[in-house]
Amino acid sequence: MKRFFKWLAIVFVGLAALITIAAVALMLTGRGRLETAPAVTAAPVAVANDAEAIERGRYLATISSCTECHGAQLEGNVFVDEAPIGYIPAANLTTGAGGVGGNYTDADWELAIRHGVNAAGQTMVIMPSNHFARYSDDDLADLIAFLKSAPPVDNDLGQRAIQFPGNIIFGVLAFDSWSVSTIDHAAVGGDGPAVAPTAEYGEYLVNITSCNSCHAENLAGNYGQLDSPLGPNLTGLPETWSAEDFATALQTGMLPDGTQMSDEMPWAAYSLMSEEEVQALWEYLSSLEQLPNN
Repeated sequence: MKRFFKWLAIVFVGLAALITIAAVALMLTGRGRLETAPAVTAAPVAVANDAEAIERGRYLATISSCTECHGAQLEGNVFVDEAPIGYIPAANLTTGAGGVGGNYTDADWELAIRHGVNAAGQTMVIMPSNHFARYSDDDLADLIAFLKSAPPVDNDLGQRAIQFPGNIIFGVLAFDSWSVSTIDHAAVGGDGPAVAPTAEYGEYLVNITSCNSCHAENLAGNYGQLDSPLGPNLTGLPETWSAEDFATALQTGMLPDGTQMSDEMPWAAYSLMSEEEVQALWEYLSSLEQLPNN
């Protein structure tokens, strides 16, 4: 009997050692992928600094919900600070103390926004660059012009620190579905569709406003399986709403039944959209195949 327990102890010790080795290997792999992003093909843009470009960029930053993560003054926010994930700030984008604005070149901005790689060469997490990759060169140039014009705010949030098992979650388990890994970097850039009440322009708006972040990549809704706010299925919306219902909801936050939408839906930002843009979104959603709820 003593021999049995002796061998049983050896087996448990061996298994524990194997599990530890595997965990360390996964941790190192994940940390390496996060700290050193894959090489990507950048597509720099020519950034102007005239008032018209800056104002257009301000509008784009609003509908793309930049301030939702980075703060009302782009001063940055602590996005994640909990064990066992670690510490992930949404950067201070201004030129103030602790901000990246004073160090980022136009090329750095493009790499971060459309490719998900920051100026330090790290893989960005949570940043929806897989959607922002669709930004046209002209619109991105205007967005960068606005970001560069933001008044400085002193707010040093420190460096991100993704710890075990967060580095395994972001760097291994979810890495192949994360922004930098899902973008066709060679196809990024170029002209966007013409601004018109068309499904093509509506699809463009869906991407640069990152609707998929809450409503799921196929827009069939997020019903609890994703770590993001609940967004209903949009593919069947035209079956139950009219174009007028949609416009009213998007521009006033009022649903057809008379209730107010949650503030998690950034309708206040979308209320700035023109009738042409709202119609383009409706045309795109109306063109989608109706899918069952995710």
